Amino acid sequence: MNSSAARFALIIAGALALLMGLIFAGQGANLIPGSFMTGDPTWLVVGIILAVVGAVLLVVALRRRRS
Repeated sequence: MNSSAARFALIIAGALALLMGLIFAGQGANLIPGSFMTGDPTWLVVGIILAVVGAVLLVVALRRRRS
């Protein structure tokens, strides 16, 4: 896999992880109703961790040099 394809894959993975993390955290914090995760603090923690991982992936991908 060349560098630009790896960079693109990291951007996509990071954005998806960040979005999913924010949704999970919102449901765990009881901000987004309608799921079995609503109001469960476990999902708040999982969401925060996933959002941080997604943000790190995005930073790594965006700081990579283009080839």
